[in-house]
Amino acid sequence: MHTQVKIVAATALGNALEYYDVIIYSTFALLISQEFFPSSDTDTSLLIGFATFGVSFFCRPLGGLILGMLGDLRGRRTALLLTMSLMLLGTAMIAVTPSFASIGVAASVLVVMGRLVQGFSAGGEFASATAFLAEQSKNRRGFYSSWQFASQGLSMLMAAAVGFLITLSLSPDQVRHWGWRLAFVFGLLIGPVLLYLRSGFVETEEFRGQIRQEHPLRKAIGAQKTSLVIALGVVILATVGVYVTLYMPTYAMRQLHMTQRAGFGATALAGAILLLLTPVSGVLVDRHGRLAVALPFAIALAIAPIPLYGWLSHTPSLGAMYATQGLLALLLAGYLGAVSALLSDLFPIGTRATGISLGYNLGVMLFGGFAPFIMTWLAVKTASTAVPGYYLAAGAMGSVLALVAAWRKGFR
Repeated sequence: MHTQVKIVAATALGNALEYYDVIIYSTFALLISQEFFPSSDTDTSLLIGFATFGVSFFCRPLGGLILGMLGDLRGRRTALLLTMSLMLLGTAMIAVTPSFASIGVAASVLVVMGRLVQGFSAGGEFASATAFLAEQSKNRRGFYSSWQFASQGLSMLMAAAVGFLITLSLSPDQVRHWGWRLAFVFGLLIGPVLLYLRSGFVETEEFRGQIRQEHPLRKAIGAQKTSLVIALGVVILATVGVYVTLYMPTYAMRQLHMTQRAGFGATALAGAILLLLTPVSGVLVDRHGRLAVALPFAIALAIAPIPLYGWLSHTPSLGAMYATQGLLALLLAGYLGAVSALLSDLFPIGTRATGISLGYNLGVMLFGGFAPFIMTWLAVKTASTAVPGYYLAAGAMGSVLALVAAWRKGFR
């Protein structure tokens, strides 16, 4: 048990750093867009910045495919070490690239390349980490695998805390010109420590005892198409929920005309709730079943966001923003606690990492990566400040349909 706790902690912390390095770009999207994609129109500059954030998600299916197959063929440990190394490379590229004013369009190209490397890495991280956590214990699969999304709550908390401290400690001009880079340097400093911890992993007993599939991709696509479609549908709410939450600092500034610091506080609250309560949901999943927990929370998230964001848009205050973010994070934690275990159950061990990679990364690419871009564009075009609520509710409806399909196929 002590060894399992250490393994879960090291896996979750490494996963948290992986997603911190991805989402910190979104946190400082406004400043990064001005630094590398300048435009006389701030809305256009921000849209380009969010498009750059989203373009990395095109690399996720490729990264998930290659690294997922590597995890099924060579082991979860090998894949996890490689994803961490690639993420540090992509983060370093963004952290040290000179501004557009210094080297022109080369700066834009280098930042996009860094984002693509990050996307490739993140594409393999989710499935490898999920499979590794799920295989620690069959009887407690819900609890152990729930740390996948709990660690993403830690990522939000870290990103919000770092953003808050940077904006608190430096002047606006310092933050705009170089202070935002400190957020990426933070990830580079703690990355090698977590890479060292992962190097001490051993493969799970369940993985070591399996008969290896020679062609996991062919098997996943050929014989498990229904599971792939269900996995993609289940992921919609998970990814939309996470990226709507991360959108809050930009939403606070652009739509509510509040400070970015206030948005960081609301995101930190959501991250803390996900970190603390997602594992609680995982315990309930082990006791009552995946769908019995996931479905009620998905239905609630299809109903609650529209009136909550409508209230927030008409009553833009710190209290309303915290209440909205906190309640939605509570519902999202309940849903996310079941997702990783359900995804693991959809695929046998020989194709688990490959199958999860395909379903998850296609879902994230289609519905999550461009969520900030879509919400910003819709807000500009419609002049509505309640756009995130509609986007989240639509994502929840998609996942409700996938959960019903999983129920009809006999998954519980």
